[in-house]
Amino acid sequence: MSAPISSIRNLGPAMETAFARVGIHTADELRALGADAAYGRLLENGHRPHFIGYYVLVMGLQGRPWNDCKGAEKAALRRKFDALKAERHDKGRSDLEALLNQIGVIEPPSAS
Repeated sequence: MSAPISSIRNLGPAMETAFARVGIHTADELRALGADAAYGRLLENGHRPHFIGYYVLVMGLQGRPWNDCKGAEKAALRRKFDALKAERHDKGRSDLEALLNQIGVIEPPSAS
């Protein structure tokens, strides 16, 4: 039996539950997908984007403490997060809707 997602550094029961909802059930599955693909799957399924959640995942998959991400590395991860969010979460939205969503004003688009 493979280890649970919560066995990965920084990832607890809430992330384990979120990933289970999108079909990722083990630490091995999560590692095989990688941070971007796994977080993208969360976004595609209505998970609210949160930069800290993304970089905690990246750091955890590297075996590093969540607060180890600083400076240029953190800025680069922010750019990756913003691109991932635009591609997977704000897809089909106008620039205004994407901005409103970024600050938490509008609901996720309904599945059609």
